[in-house]
Amino acid sequence: MKNIVQKLTQNGDEIYAKICEVTAVDSAEQTADLQPIDGSSPILEALIQVAENGIYTEPKIGSLVACVFISKEKAVIVNYSEVKQIQTKIESVEFRINADGFLLKKENETLAKLMTDLLQEIQRMKFTTSNGPTIQLINQPQFLAIENRFKQLLKQD
Repeated sequence: MKNIVQKLTQNGDEIYAKICEVTAVDSAEQTADLQPIDGSSPILEALIQVAENGIYTEPKIGSLVACVFISKEKAVIVNYSEVKQIQTKIESVEFRINADGFLLKKENETLAKLMTDLLQEIQRMKFTTSNGPTIQLINQPQFLAIENRFKQLLKQD
């Protein structure tokens, strides 16, 4: 990270910071438009993330952020009062959290799908007893309730 910042700032410009309100976010480009609270000119396309494989923290529109200028024309957001989502990817593992819940994914497997599959299999369990196989899972409603709780917490994608 230090090398990336040094490389971006090798133009001799003085680095300084401003507190700004977020006015727009472009998630695809990982940039945000900002309005400094000191009334100065808007800052367009401030970088949300400087390294492609870092932690992407998307600020909420209307929230306050601190941005640091790495040149006369380019700013990087370094702190957030509120975030919309956070995500990171390390090789084939992805983690994302937002107001809808969180996603933990490795390749094509998600924690949400794994938990749903597990709970559905538990609900289909049958056991052999001395009188023959069981015919009904007595606490199936409780497992359905747990499955629904997981669906509220975890995201499929």
